[in-house]
Amino acid sequence: METREISKAVVKRLPRYYRYLGELLGEGVERISSNDLSERMQVTASQIRQDLNNFGGFGQQGYGYNVKYLYTEIGKILGLDKTYHMIIIGAGHLGQALANYVKFEKRGFRIIGIFDNNPEIRGHLVRGIEIRMMEDLDAFLKENKIDIATLTLPKAAAEEIALRLVNGGVKAIWNFAHTDLHLPGDVMVENVHLSESLMQLSYNITRRDLDK
Repeated sequence: METREISKAVVKRLPRYYRYLGELLGEGVERISSNDLSERMQVTASQIRQDLNNFGGFGQQGYGYNVKYLYTEIGKILGLDKTYHMIIIGAGHLGQALANYVKFEKRGFRIIGIFDNNPEIRGHLVRGIEIRMMEDLDAFLKENKIDIATLTLPKAAAEEIALRLVNGGVKAIWNFAHTDLHLPGDVMVENVHLSESLMQLSYNITRRDLDK
Protein backbone atom coordinates (compact mmCIF):
# COMPACT_ATOMS: atom_id res chain seq x y z
CA MET A 1 0.00 0.00 0.00
CA GLU A 2 1.38 3.43 -0.95
CA THR A 3 2.22 5.87 1.79
CA ARG A 4 -0.08 8.87 1.51
CA GLU A 5 -1.19 11.74 3.68
CA ILE A 6 -4.39 10.84 5.53
CA SER A 7 -6.50 13.61 7.04
CA LYS A 8 -6.75 13.88 10.82
CA ALA A 9 -10.52 13.52 10.58
CA VAL A 10 -10.17 10.11 8.92
CA VAL A 11 -7.56 8.97 11.45
CA LYS A 12 -9.86 10.09 14.26
CA ARG A 13 -12.66 7.88 12.90
CA LEU A 14 -10.53 4.74 12.52
CA PRO A 15 -10.70 3.67 16.20
CA ARG A 16 -14.48 4.04 16.02
CA TYR A 17 -14.65 1.73 12.99
CA TYR A 18 -12.45 -0.70 14.86
CA ARG A 19 -14.72 -0.64 17.90
CA TYR A 20 -17.91 -1.19 15.92
CA LEU A 21 -16.36 -3.97 13.86
CA GLY A 22 -15.23 -5.65 17.08
CA GLU A 23 -18.83 -5.52 18.32
CA LEU A 24 -20.03 -7.06 15.05
CA LEU A 25 -17.52 -9.88 15.42
CA GLY A 26 -18.80 -10.48 18.92
CA GLU A 27 -22.31 -10.78 17.50
CA GLY A 28 -21.17 -13.33 14.93
CA VAL A 29 -21.67 -11.03 11.92
CA GLU A 30 -19.48 -12.15 9.01
CA ARG A 31 -20.31 -9.54 6.37
CA ILE A 32 -21.79 -6.06 6.42
CA SER A 33 -22.61 -3.46 3.79
CA SER A 34 -21.58 0.17 4.06
CA ASN A 35 -25.28 1.04 4.39
CA ASP A 36 -25.77 -1.29 7.37
CA LEU A 37 -22.55 -0.06 8.98
CA SER A 38 -23.76 3.49 8.35
CA GLU A 39 -26.95 2.85 10.31
CA ARG A 40 -25.00 1.52 13.26
CA MET A 41 -22.39 4.25 13.36
CA GLN A 42 -24.50 7.23 12.29
CA VAL A 43 -21.91 8.02 9.61
CA THR A 44 -23.00 8.20 5.96
CA ALA A 45 -22.26 5.19 3.78
CA SER A 46 -20.47 7.53 1.39
CA GLN A 47 -18.20 8.73 4.19
CA ILE A 48 -17.40 5.16 5.20
CA ARG A 49 -16.47 4.24 1.65
CA GLN A 50 -14.36 7.38 1.25
CA ASP A 51 -12.54 6.75 4.53
CA LEU A 52 -11.74 3.13 3.73
CA ASN A 53 -10.73 3.96 0.16
CA ASN A 54 -7.80 5.88 1.66
CA PHE A 55 -6.38 2.48 2.57
CA GLY A 56 -7.45 0.43 -0.41
CA GLY A 57 -11.19 0.06 -0.01
CA PHE A 58 -11.53 -3.49 1.43
CA GLY A 59 -15.05 -4.04 0.06
CA GLN A 60 -16.75 -5.20 -3.12
CA GLN A 61 -19.89 -3.70 -4.64
CA GLY A 62 -22.88 -5.88 -3.86
CA TYR A 63 -20.78 -7.98 -1.50
CA GLY A 64 -19.99 -5.63 1.36
CA TYR A 65 -17.16 -5.96 3.84
CA ASN A 66 -15.77 -9.10 5.41
CA VAL A 67 -16.01 -8.03 9.06
CA LYS A 68 -13.13 -10.10 10.42
CA TYR A 69 -10.80 -9.10 7.58
CA LEU A 70 -11.68 -5.41 7.84
CA TYR A 71 -11.29 -5.50 11.63
CA THR A 72 -7.86 -7.08 11.28
CA GLU A 73 -6.72 -4.67 8.57
CA ILE A 74 -7.84 -1.56 10.47
CA GLY A 75 -6.06 -2.97 13.51
CA LYS A 76 -2.88 -3.17 11.44
CA ILE A 77 -3.35 0.40 10.17
CA LEU A 78 -3.72 1.55 13.78
CA GLY A 79 -0.61 -0.40 14.73
CA LEU A 80 -2.52 -2.73 17.03
CA ASP A 81 -0.70 -5.79 15.71
CA LYS A 82 2.32 -4.66 17.75
CA THR A 83 3.12 -4.45 21.45
CA TYR A 84 3.94 -1.06 22.97
CA HIS A 85 5.71 -0.66 26.29
CA MET A 86 4.16 2.15 28.31
CA ILE A 87 4.89 3.94 31.56
CA ILE A 88 2.66 6.22 33.59
CA ILE A 89 4.03 9.33 35.28
CA GLY A 90 1.75 10.30 38.14
CA ALA A 91 0.13 7.64 40.31
CA GLY A 92 -2.84 9.66 41.51
CA HIS A 93 -6.46 8.70 40.89
CA LEU A 94 -6.25 9.14 37.11
CA GLY A 95 -2.90 7.42 36.75
CA GLN A 96 -4.04 4.42 38.76
CA ALA A 97 -7.35 4.28 36.89
CA LEU A 98 -5.47 4.10 33.58
CA ALA A 99 -3.15 1.42 34.95
CA ASN A 100 -6.18 -0.62 36.02
CA TYR A 101 -7.82 -0.47 32.58
CA VAL A 102 -7.12 -4.00 31.35
CA LYS A 103 -8.29 -3.37 27.78
CA PHE A 104 -5.11 -1.40 27.08
CA GLU A 105 -3.10 -4.59 27.36
CA LYS A 106 -5.57 -6.46 25.14
CA ARG A 107 -4.89 -3.83 22.47
CA GLY A 108 -1.12 -4.27 22.80
CA PHE A 109 -0.39 -1.38 25.19
CA ARG A 110 1.58 -2.99 28.02
CA ILE A 111 2.17 -0.83 31.09
CA ILE A 112 5.52 -1.79 32.61
CA GLY A 113 6.15 1.07 35.02
CA ILE A 114 4.37 3.65 37.18
CA PHE A 115 6.20 6.61 38.71
CA ASP A 116 5.32 9.20 41.34
CA ASN A 117 7.07 11.48 43.81
CA ASN A 118 4.93 10.58 46.85
CA PRO A 119 7.04 8.37 49.16
CA GLU A 120 3.91 7.13 50.93
CA ILE A 121 2.93 5.04 47.90
CA ARG A 122 6.42 3.79 47.06
CA GLY A 123 6.26 0.08 46.32
CA HIS A 124 2.46 -0.09 46.17
CA LEU A 125 1.15 -2.37 43.46
CA VAL A 126 -1.41 -1.35 40.85
CA ARG A 127 -2.56 -4.45 38.97
CA GLY A 128 0.76 -6.03 39.84
CA ILE A 129 2.85 -3.05 38.71
CA GLU A 130 5.07 -1.46 41.34
CA ILE A 131 4.90 2.28 41.91
CA ARG A 132 8.44 3.64 41.69
CA MET A 133 9.81 7.03 42.66
CA MET A 134 10.74 9.67 40.11
CA GLU A 135 14.37 9.38 41.18
CA ASP A 136 14.38 5.92 39.57
CA LEU A 137 13.02 7.14 36.21
CA ASP A 138 16.28 7.82 34.34
CA ALA A 139 17.76 4.43 35.20
CA PHE A 140 14.50 2.72 34.22
CA LEU A 141 14.54 4.45 30.83
CA LYS A 142 18.09 3.25 30.23
CA GLU A 143 17.20 -0.34 31.10
CA ASN A 144 13.88 -0.50 29.19
CA LYS A 145 12.71 0.58 25.75
CA ILE A 146 9.66 2.74 26.37
CA ASP A 147 7.40 3.42 23.41
CA ILE A 148 4.80 5.63 25.12
CA ALA A 149 4.84 7.69 28.31
CA THR A 150 1.56 8.79 29.86
CA LEU A 151 1.56 12.03 31.85
CA THR A 152 -1.08 12.38 34.57
CA LEU A 153 0.66 14.97 36.72
CA PRO A 154 0.19 18.68 37.49
CA LYS A 155 0.90 20.99 34.57
CA ALA A 156 3.67 22.82 36.46
CA ALA A 157 5.84 19.69 36.26
CA ALA A 158 4.70 18.39 32.88
CA GLU A 159 7.14 20.21 30.59
CA GLU A 160 10.20 19.38 32.69
CA ILE A 161 9.25 15.71 33.01
CA ALA A 162 8.39 15.48 29.31
CA LEU A 163 11.83 16.78 28.36
CA ARG A 164 13.38 14.30 30.77
CA LEU A 165 11.46 11.52 29.06
CA VAL A 166 12.54 12.70 25.61
CA ASN A 167 16.18 12.80 26.76
CA GLY A 168 15.68 9.22 27.92
CA GLY A 169 14.62 8.14 24.43
CA VAL A 170 10.81 8.35 24.64
CA LYS A 171 9.31 9.46 21.33
CA ALA A 172 5.57 9.38 22.08
CA ILE A 173 3.69 11.03 24.95
CA TRP A 174 0.04 10.67 25.95
CA ASN A 175 -0.51 13.92 27.79
CA PHE A 176 -3.30 14.33 30.36
CA ALA A 177 -1.63 17.34 32.01
CA HIS A 178 -3.55 20.59 31.54
CA THR A 179 -0.89 22.17 29.36
CA ASP A 180 0.44 22.02 25.82
CA LEU A 181 3.95 20.61 25.61
CA HIS A 182 6.73 22.18 23.56
CA LEU A 183 8.92 19.29 22.47
CA PRO A 184 11.20 18.41 19.55
CA GLY A 185 9.42 17.83 16.25
CA ASP A 186 10.17 14.10 16.16
CA VAL A 187 8.25 13.51 19.40
CA MET A 188 4.59 12.60 18.96
CA VAL A 189 2.20 14.07 21.53
CA GLU A 190 -1.48 13.24 21.95
CA ASN A 191 -3.12 15.77 24.26
CA VAL A 192 -6.17 14.71 26.24
CA HIS A 193 -7.84 17.70 27.91
CA LEU A 194 -10.72 16.21 29.88
CA SER A 195 -12.01 19.59 31.08
CA GLU A 196 -12.16 20.92 27.50
CA SER A 197 -14.25 17.94 26.45
CA LEU A 198 -16.60 18.57 29.36
CA MET A 199 -16.84 22.26 28.43
CA GLN A 200 -17.80 21.29 24.87
CA LEU A 201 -20.58 19.17 26.31
CA SER A 202 -21.65 22.12 28.46
CA TYR A 203 -21.76 24.33 25.37
CA ASN A 204 -23.96 21.82 23.54
CA ILE A 205 -26.32 21.59 26.51
CA THR A 206 -26.53 25.39 26.64
CA ARG A 207 -27.26 25.66 22.91
CA ARG A 208 -29.94 22.97 23.17
CA ASP A 209 -31.63 24.80 26.04
CA LEU A 210 -31.52 28.12 24.15
CA ASP A 211 -33.12 26.50 21.10
CA LYS A 212 -36.12 25.22 23.07
